[in-house]
Amino acid sequence: MAKTKSLKIKLVKSISGRHVKHIATAKSLGLTKIGMEVIQPDNPQTRGKIAQISYLVTVTEV
Repeated sequence: MAKTKSLKIKLVKSISGRHVKHIATAKSLGLTKIGMEVIQPDNPQTRGKIAQISYLVTVTEV
């Protein structure tokens, strides 16, 4: 049985005053407040979202 990989994403900077698309991307990942952590599947869609807002988040493989 293959275990699917996941990513733990933590918002480390505020989304206030950022580009509208970057705010929407953070919210689509489930991040709304500084310090929030979410676990998302490791797939190309999630990686693309992380790449767009990489300056706001930290990522750890789970």
